[in-house]
Amino acid sequence: MPGHPRCCAGLVSRARASRGFTLLELLVVMVIIGLLAGLVAPRYFDQVGKSNVKIARAQIVSLGQALDQYRLDVGAYPTSEEGLDALVNKPQNEPHWSGPYLQKAVPVDPWDRPYQYRSPGEHGDYDLYTLGKDGRGGGTGENVTISSW
Repeated sequence: MPGHPRCCAGLVSRARASRGFTLLELLVVMVIIGLLAGLVAPRYFDQVGKSNVKIARAQIVSLGQALDQYRLDVGAYPTSEEGLDALVNKPQNEPHWSGPYLQKAVPVDPWDRPYQYRSPGEHGDYDLYTLGKDGRGGGTGENVTISSW
């Protein structure tokens, strides 16, 4: 019945329930999401940086083991000129080469740059290192030099 008060009260409450969120409510939710992202994102990206450093260290250890196996077979580490490619492709005039010493191609560091290799090295029989994210060496965090020595 159109003039009945109960009927109108039901229509008003249904209208309130279906009108949605106000602009202020949406802004408050967006601010809360922004604050949470501001707190979580730096920690997440810090973990990604730490992971890249751990990956580089693990790859250097793996490459070092392949270099040691090469030395056992050939009698010396690859020269700087032969480089890490000698772990995958037989150098000329190496009759005792029994590689490949890596299952796949020589990996690049987590920042898509080749690992630096020098033999004889300044810190041992060979130097194997990456200069970190910034490519300059030294530094801290992701910008640290990661080396075999």
